Amino acid sequence: MRLKLFGVTVLSLGILAGACANASTGDGPGDGGTGPGTGATGPTSPTGPTGPGPTGPGQLVLRIEQGGGFVAIQYNLTRMPMLSLYDDGLLVTPGAQIEIYPGPALPALSQQHLSPDAIRLLIQAAIDVGLDKDRDYTDLGSTMISDAPTTTFTLTIDGQTHTTQVYALDFDLGPAPDRMSKEELQARKDLQAFQAKASDLSWLPDGSVTDQGLYQPTALRIFSSPYQPDPELTQAPIAWPLTPGLDLFGDSEQSTPGGMRCGTVADDETASLLSLAEQANQLTPWTSDGTRYGLLFRPLLPDESGC
Repeated sequence: MRLKLFGVTVLSLGILAGACANASTGDGPGDGGTGPGTGATGPTSPTGPTGPGPTGPGQLVLRIEQGGGFVAIQYNLTRMPMLSLYDDGLLVTPGAQIEIYPGPALPALSQQHLSPDAIRLLIQAAIDVGLDKDRDYTDLGSTMISDAPTTTFTLTIDGQTHTTQVYALDFDLGPAPDRMSKEELQARKDLQAFQAKASDLSWLPDGSVTDQGLYQPTALRIFSSPYQPDPELTQAPIAWPLTPGLDLFGDSEQSTPGGMRCGTVADDETASLLSLAEQANQLTPWTSDGTRYGLLFRPLLPDESGC
């Protein structure tokens, strides 16, 4: 069996608010503009000139994530954000993954630390492409592309959270499709160019980005379902170590479209489960009270909780 390591692209973008305590998500469509926000006078400092400073680690500042598209339900349930930046400078991105089937039960996550200077530069780059306002470019008909994912940029600046949603952002649309405005086409090009720039942190000042190895989650979201074996691959079972057993684990009202139950573990339970999950793969049967279950693991980031 051949193993291959490949690096996951880091889309490195930062938006830092002076008042980061509000991490709510704006959900209204924007005005479709493409320029910097008219109310912005420049990057805010990490401690914030217009309000109280950060309340502590774990306040989300910027997230880039993808969802949807023509993929399996299990993939979307466990998909990690491309980038999550917090007000203390913590940057979490997907790490190098082993290309093997079945894959590891847990995804590898990398963590870095950004200096205040690096954060300010990333703030300005994001403002320059208009991410300091709410915008929505998710009309499938305007792109003439089907089954593509939607890229969502979420940022908090000056205590306000903004989202920009872009359907099929990673596709080259060529000339503007008939149903797409010139303004939207330009906005897409700006965001694509920003992603390309943000994928390489080497342009930031020397010493402003510190590699801190792998991110260790303190909580896990777990999806469980009856075990479905691969008849060609026999897997060694692992006993579920926690109470209650998997027949009662999670909330039946939190079932997913695929019929899986969802629950979370945190604190000491996370540590004990992680040691076992690190030995498992995506086809490992987990046994509980004489029954086998299939589990999907989604590490929770500092701002995330529940199902």
